[in-house]
Amino acid sequence: MKKNILKIVFTLFVFSSFTACTSEFDETNIDPNLTTSVTPGSLINPVIYGLSSNNALKNYDITSALMQVHVPYPDVTAGGVHRFDITQGTGSSTWSSGYNWLANVNEMLKRSKELNLPNYEAIALTLRAWGFSNLTDMFGDIPMSEALRAEEGISQPKFDTQKDIYEILLADLERANSLYNKAIPLPYTADLLYNNNLTAWQKFTNSLHLRLLLRTSNKSDFNSSQKIITILSDVQKYPIFASNADNAVLQVTGISPNLSPWPRPQDYNNGRAMGSFFVDKLVEREDPRINFIATKARDFNNQEIGFKGIPAGYNGSEIFDYAPSGLVRLQAEAPMKIVIMTYSEVEFIKAEMAQKGLYNNAETHYVNGVTAAIEYLTQQPIPSNYFDNVNNKYNSTLEQIITQKYLSLYFVDYQQWYEYRRTGFPKLPQIQAGRNNNIMPSRLLYPTSVQTHNYNNYLKALEIMGPDDINTKVWWEK
Repeated sequence: MKKNILKIVFTLFVFSSFTACTSEFDETNIDPNLTTSVTPGSLINPVIYGLSSNNALKNYDITSALMQVHVPYPDVTAGGVHRFDITQGTGSSTWSSGYNWLANVNEMLKRSKELNLPNYEAIALTLRAWGFSNLTDMFGDIPMSEALRAEEGISQPKFDTQKDIYEILLADLERANSLYNKAIPLPYTADLLYNNNLTAWQKFTNSLHLRLLLRTSNKSDFNSSQKIITILSDVQKYPIFASNADNAVLQVTGISPNLSPWPRPQDYNNGRAMGSFFVDKLVEREDPRINFIATKARDFNNQEIGFKGIPAGYNGSEIFDYAPSGLVRLQAEAPMKIVIMTYSEVEFIKAEMAQKGLYNNAETHYVNGVTAAIEYLTQQPIPSNYFDNVNNKYNSTLEQIITQKYLSLYFVDYQQWYEYRRTGFPKLPQIQAGRNNNIMPSRLLYPTSVQTHNYNNYLKALEIMGPDDINTKVWWEK
């Protein structure tokens, strides 16, 4: 417990300046020696910021590299994530950061119950589902039921199967929805995500529920598709995102401690170039988002030659006859936005359900999803002729829906990679100098610390899940 409280006290100290801007000073004078002084309100902002900022960094390092959004350049090394060169350290930050912040979520959940604050309990369950779903989708089977219980003497937690974890998370989100009581306002300092708006939080809970149900929709014993339809058919009971105003987005102000994850903005765009696949998808669609994501390529006379990336997994020895499109630094410079989930994702879920014949109006929801994604990133109306382009006009295929969803998930933690593993779309080109026989990894390796500190349970997990190998498919992929 002492270790957990020290962690909580540290985050309270770091985030204390958030309370200085409000009239509620009850959290600025917390006695760090008293466990009972920790409130759900004192934990929520550090958790939101901590998980979001690390996810943004890992999107840059992992997702965007695997999904050919951008690649190291110039790069003459033999390895790199964009070449599917995955080490035990590739996912270590996701693992350690995830569990660190989930410890605070668990404390938030505990204190919510002790103080009889069901709205905070609902939010804590939502944050826990968000955090644990990203961990299990990245690694497969992980500790959950016995995790973060060192104060109870459990220093080597067992691994739960991914199926069991999803059963817990889906049940948690169902319970969270039932707990919200808008007649009782949140009593503590405004949260960073929704400014204590309970209607908005409930919409996030149910929209996240849709995401996780879709992830498991290929598992017939979960009946997830029918549950999706149940939620979509009863928005009074299950309110969900209905416009971009509902998006779950961390607004990074740049005012300490709410800073960009990149201490030096130049570290975001130096040594990287846009991937050909991602840039070409935007160019062929005449998509206005490209101006907000990429710079224009230049020839050796320093003349602009339009948007042009380089192929992911290139040999490393090529001499390109142009300077490729780079990354727009403003994406990582405060004030900036770290997206957790958007209304466009909900519309693409509806479109997929309709494309499969389980819901209505696939084209309408496809158009809504594309429109919302473009208008959110550009903050401008979608071009009136956008869907005249043959690449954009709805063609009734799942591939088209997921390809546009891929574009919409730009800079959203690990979701592009997870969706690719679930659907096989978009169809990525073969990389030139790939490791792993040019096969997209299905998971990341457990960090070295797992073997070092929890070896026996690690071995038991492998007996059930399969080898600790990047080609071992997680439960919902099998």
